[in-house]
This record gives sequence, structure tokens and C-alpha cells, in this order.
Amino acid sequence: MSVLAIGIIIASAVMHATWNYLAKRSQGGFAFVWLYILMSSIIYAPIVIVVFLIQPFSFGWMHLFMIVASAIIHLMYSLILQKGYQKGDLSLVYPIARGTGPLIVAVMALFLFDEHLTWLGLTGISLIILGVFVITGGLHIFREGNTSTSVYYGLIIGVAIASYTLLDKGAVSVFAVSPLLLNYGGIIVQVLMLTPFARKNWEDVQTSWKHHRKEAIGVGFLFPLAYLLILMTMTFTPVSYVAPVREVSILIGAIMGAYLLKEGFGPRRIVAAVMMIIGISCVAIS
Repeated sequence: MSVLAIGIIIASAVMHATWNYLAKRSQGGFAFVWLYILMSSIIYAPIVIVVFLIQPFSFGWMHLFMIVASAIIHLMYSLILQKGYQKGDLSLVYPIARGTGPLIVAVMALFLFDEHLTWLGLTGISLIILGVFVITGGLHIFREGNTSTSVYYGLIIGVAIASYTLLDKGAVSVFAVSPLLLNYGGIIVQVLMLTPFARKNWEDVQTSWKHHRKEAIGVGFLFPLAYLLILMTMTFTPVSYVAPVREVSILIGAIMGAYLLKEGFGPRRIVAAVMMIIGISCVAIS
């Protein structure tokens, strides 16, 4: 895995952790989600237009299918995630989802894209995934709360993460869909799908905009850019490596939480940080 790829993924991870911090600070629900997706469609519209005028995208029915399919899976992921957090325990749903997704991607990439992992690469991926579990609670999370429901939602969310990752990898590397077109097209589709629900809950939208407009604009700018960098990386890097290394955003988020939200950064998180750094190093060397 190239140094360039790792640098882009880490930059994306910083942006991912930052927009999640802003979203957490806003305490926003559905109305906030619609607002920041709408902001994304507005902020990036001039950029997409300029890029299209300079270098027109090739666009056909397959491209349209990929964009719509990607948008639907991303939206399903968001809705299932919210449902999982309502029905299960965050401390269990989150690590299972974030650990299962990259694991499924690594396995399926062998069959779908003929990617082959070296032993060093496989060791690195394993350390990163294990680090995700450790940093989010360790084995004791399985002894707390509604375990069966949380595990169920965690696995379903993990499958959703793997699904959109594999689909998007195929779109940008097999069918040559422009990463910018795939990303922005997906945003437009999600805005169109969510707008009828936003109109029915317009008071919530107005309240969210009144109190959290800065967060909505911040997330609207960062979340498409973070994923665009991942899509660009997948055009020249095996997705079986990209997906797990991307989880370094959890480590960055933990560091931000420790310093910005005063959540602390105890021995468990230090151990997890070391595991993830070693894992990323193994992937890089491989």
C-alpha cells in the first residue's frame, strides 16, 4: 500500500472524525441529517459544475444505476444505524458494526476484485479491527445491556457498511464512474428522497437550523470531502486495505473526545492506539 494512499486515508479519517464531532455536538436527529446533506448539495454544486465544464464526465445508464444504488445503500445504512442506536446499546452496536464491515470487505474483495492479501497485510488488518473493539470497550461490552439485539443490529450495520464500500469500489474502479460524480450524485439522490419527510417535520428543521446551522454547514462541507478522498483512493488501492485503515478515524475521534469533550484517554485506549498504529504500519509495509 503506497504512502500516498495512507496519507489520503488519514486525511479523510481526520475529516470523518471532525464531522462526527460536530454532529455529536449538535445532538441532531433526522432534521439535522437532512440539513447537512442539503448543505453538501449546495456547497459542492459550483465545484461539480466547474469540473464538469473543464473535463466532462462520461455518463450512461450503468453510471446512473451505480449512483442511485449507492445512495440507497448509504441512506439505508444511516436509517438502520439510528434504529440500532435506539434499540441496542451504543457501546456494543458501534464496535461490532465498525469491526464487521472491514472484515466482510476484506473477505469479499478476494472474490469480487481478485485482491490477494499478504500475511503481513492480513496481520495489519486483524490488528486494526481488534483495535476497534478494544478502543470502544473491549470484551466487557458483551456482558452489558441487551446483547442479542445489539449484536443483531451491529452485524446488520456492518453488512451495510461492507455493501456500500464494495459497491462504490466497483463503481469507481470497474465501471470507471467518476468519484466526484458518484459522491455528489448520491448526495442529490438522498436529498430528493429525504425532502418529503423534511417537509412533514418542518418545525424540527427550522429549530435545528436556528440552533445548529454552523454545525450543519461544517458537516455538510466535511462529510462529502472525507468520503470523496476514500473513493479516489479506491481507484488505485485494494479495498481490502482501504476499508480497515479507514477505521483509524475512530482513534482520531477518541483523541478529539479526550481533548475537546474531556472524555479521557485511559490505558485501554492507549493499548488500542498502539495496536491500530502497528496494524496500519503492517498494511503500509505489505
